[in-house]
Amino acid sequence: MPGPKTNEREGTRAVLRNEGVSAYKVRPVLDLIRGQDIGLARDTLQLCERDAALLVGKLLMSAVANAENNDGIDPEELYVSACYADEGATAKRWRPRARGRATRIRKRSCHITVIVSRLPEERLSRLRARQAAEAGNRRARRVAGGRQGRRVRRDEQRPGTVPAPETATAVPVDETETPLTETPVTETPVTETPEATMAVEETITDTTAPDGDASPDSTSEATGADTDEAARDTAPDAAPDEEKDS
Repeated sequence: MPGPKTNEREGTRAVLRNEGVSAYKVRPVLDLIRGQDIGLARDTLQLCERDAALLVGKLLMSAVANAENNDGIDPEELYVSACYADEGATAKRWRPRARGRATRIRKRSCHITVIVSRLPEERLSRLRARQAAEAGNRRARRVAGGRQGRRVRRDEQRPGTVPAPETATAVPVDETETPLTETPVTETPVTETPEATMAVEETITDTTAPDGDASPDSTSEATGADTDEAARDTAPDAAPDEEKDS
């Protein structure tokens, strides 16, 4: 026995008529959402890159709104039971070509229909179990995050502890570490030796002698030279006296 006809399927439908796009381009998009629940079908159409996905997405939301407002069905319990695209009117135009010929242009249109129905009890029970499991996982993650936050705040309030960051390893703190103390610096007295004192005095005398004045060393040298000359002058005079005495 054949199944129900397309226009006799049960459920809530939404129809888009005389859309200026070919049915050949819409049917691949409809194949993606056929038999899917509303949430998955909506996500699939949002990620689809075809231009017809925008039209089908708007039509799907219209069908869900009709089921919610007219039939009182929860949108979370709906799925796409049927969807199809029929060919509409085709507008014929002409394009001039070479040698006086003309080529026909076919501007096609289509009628798009989306039907949504309530999920069967078996699929509905599985969907509810999955939703309950996801809610439990979210609650567990939220509770774990709250406990970790309270632990961090308690560690911050405790003196002498450093809270461990979430994404980095904790750095241990040594509480018995001795504080750093500054070592006093003692100055050693410098003792002056006689040799160093004489060298300093000679350096000062050489550097402080005025221009044109003779230094003590040059004066002593001049005095020694005069004494030698006087001795040489008096030496010949003394020699004859000695000969006379002899």
